[in-house]
Amino acid sequence: MASILRTPDERFRDLPDYDFEPNYLDDLEGFDGMRCHYLDLGPQNAEQTFFCVHGQPTWAYLFRHMIPVFLESGARVVVPDLFGFGRSDKPVEQSTYTFSFHRNMLLAFTSRLDLTDLTLVGQDWGGILGLTLPMEPPQRFSRLLIMNTALATGDVPLGQGFIAWRQWCRDNPDLSTGRLLGRACPHLSAEERAAYDAPFPDIEYKAGARAFPELLPEHPDADGAEISRRSRAWLQGEWQGETFMAIGMQDPVLTPSMMHHLHKSIRNCPAPFEVAEGGHFLQEWGAGVARQALQSWQR
Repeated sequence: MASILRTPDERFRDLPDYDFEPNYLDDLEGFDGMRCHYLDLGPQNAEQTFFCVHGQPTWAYLFRHMIPVFLESGARVVVPDLFGFGRSDKPVEQSTYTFSFHRNMLLAFTSRLDLTDLTLVGQDWGGILGLTLPMEPPQRFSRLLIMNTALATGDVPLGQGFIAWRQWCRDNPDLSTGRLLGRACPHLSAEERAAYDAPFPDIEYKAGARAFPELLPEHPDADGAEISRRSRAWLQGEWQGETFMAIGMQDPVLTPSMMHHLHKSIRNCPAPFEVAEGGHFLQEWGAGVARQALQSWQR
């Protein structure tokens, strides 16, 4: 494999509202020589495990407001950083990152930890990738908590908001994650914005972040499209678990209309919970979303 970078630990010191201990795996099947970071919080024998998967260009920090709510319910919470993000290793060649690369990493991760009774908590690519996992045997997922995401089936035209976002990423290869999050979530402090920049000391570390907009399938033969169509059919016809959908209504990329389209693809999905002020990165309004999901499932 091409050169791999590892963000220095000191960049992750004293992050606001984030005092969680890191964990690492360096033996994921199919990913020799690469170290994956993850959080593993709460009781190992909990009845339910919240499996939180981030998207572009974020990392485990994005879930800091939801994690305490999940832990208060007695659950276990597992939050991996995808390769190229957070405290996980970062191949420098953009061509390394494919839909299958990331999906296979998540499959290897859940297998390596033998995770069961999972609630997928996915937004952006955390849902685009994550929603293709529940149909895979052994079926490890029993609930879905999904926010501003989609299924990348390659048979639906890409939205204009996404096309504009992809072009912006092409035009700005040294994208500033902190500045981006600050625009999308104006309530963030300077210290919180800096925490989103922590994984990326310079442009060399950002190949994974640059790659994601290019990976969304535009045609039925693209990598990830066929597995996403199979997932859509399975979620429509065979999904037996519970679902909670939340929509950040201010998202210009994965819009409310796209989420309502996704709603039709998930069997027995209740009416979505709409967060009027919420944007694309809905986890930044996540404590309220987490509480609503737990209350919904208790009912």
